[in-house]
Amino acid sequence: MGVLPSDAPSGPPSLTARRYAYHEYTSHTESHQDHHGVLSRDSLLIIIIPIISIVLAFAVCLFVILLRKLRSGKNNGTGKSSNDNSNINNIKLCRFGVHRTRSFSASPDVKSGCFYGGNSGHIPLAKFRGVQVFTYKELELATDGFSEANVIGKGGHGVVYRGTLGDGTVAAIKMVHREGKQGEREFRIEVDLLSRLHSPYLVELLGYCADQQHRLLIFEYMPNGSLHHHIHRTHKQYQPLDWATRLRIALDCARALEFLHELAVPTVIHRNFKCSNILLDQNLRAKASDFGLAKTGPDRINSQITTTVVGTTGYLAPECASTGKLTAKSDVYGYGVVLLELLTGRIPVDTKRPPGEHFLVSWALPRLTNREKVVEMVDPALKGQYSKKELIQVAAIAAVCVQPEADYRPLMTDVVQSLIPLVKTIPSTYTSTSSRFQTISPRS
Repeated sequence: MGVLPSDAPSGPPSLTARRYAYHEYTSHTESHQDHHGVLSRDSLLIIIIPIISIVLAFAVCLFVILLRKLRSGKNNGTGKSSNDNSNINNIKLCRFGVHRTRSFSASPDVKSGCFYGGNSGHIPLAKFRGVQVFTYKELELATDGFSEANVIGKGGHGVVYRGTLGDGTVAAIKMVHREGKQGEREFRIEVDLLSRLHSPYLVELLGYCADQQHRLLIFEYMPNGSLHHHIHRTHKQYQPLDWATRLRIALDCARALEFLHELAVPTVIHRNFKCSNILLDQNLRAKASDFGLAKTGPDRINSQITTTVVGTTGYLAPECASTGKLTAKSDVYGYGVVLLELLTGRIPVDTKRPPGEHFLVSWALPRLTNREKVVEMVDPALKGQYSKKELIQVAAIAAVCVQPEADYRPLMTDVVQSLIPLVKTIPSTYTSTSSRFQTISPRS
């Protein structure tokens, strides 16, 4: 038997040896368990600390990204730019159907509405469906320095020049008068609407310029000028329109308003439909122009919106003049006045006429349903060359269009359907001569 250590438990030798062995075993086991307990805690800390660090880093990155997006969204929402020389990069045409963003460049910021600024430099012109962005210098070159010899029209909203663009296209270039916020608003409306609306019965917008303080609109050139010049023969160069041409123009105008009222979504109300805003191409086909006062209306044709009274005396519907209530039927009234001009050759307001004949509508309305008096109303320039049956039908259409009560006026679709049988030579569909058009067939 070996010698036991001095610290071994006392007692009989065999029992003492067993007690010592047990004491050594338990001591070793406890020491081993304590050692493993320390290692487990260290391992746990080594695993947890990197995970927490990664999560924190990810959270910080996510916060920074969200903060940048929030700041970017605020800047785009206000449309603010650091200076007036920044470029228009986008026109958000959000009023019609599908929302689309169109990228443009090389033209400075328009600071509100549908225009949003950018800082890109001058790069080649961008195109979208034929709409271009021009610099002021390009248009100055196209018009020979905006020469007086190239002036083809003047009005309250600007001066129109004939110009030749860099690719050889002859265009009508309108320099818009910027009379405070109203002039800027009308400019934006025309670009916004005509970039989106494409019809052979609307004058095509080829491009625009918003270069620093300059605002210009570039349209397809309409060589025969306005309907006003032809009906009222403001210059000797304009020959009287024959009866068939007048009927065809009446149908073209009706289709233009039908498109705006019943095919565009939402409805577009022109608000200034008159002879001087109806232009004629080389074939004397009519197209509506000048959308600076246009307004988008409710989806329902007869729904009303209240607005500031604008328009031209003689064409303004009674409800607009008295209450400011505007519907698509307000345009129908203006169309009826145009139809009366085509029939009679008279202007809407003429104080040189005898008493009782100063206002075309009030003079014509009681005569339109009298067959004998209708014949007496006909424009003398026609020299009797017209169909009396067709005259009576057109007079009846004009009569319902200029009714004082808006609810009694027809839809433009009904007007189109009434005129189609009278216009025998017109093809069922009309494709514009401009290669840049996207034609939209009207309802039949």
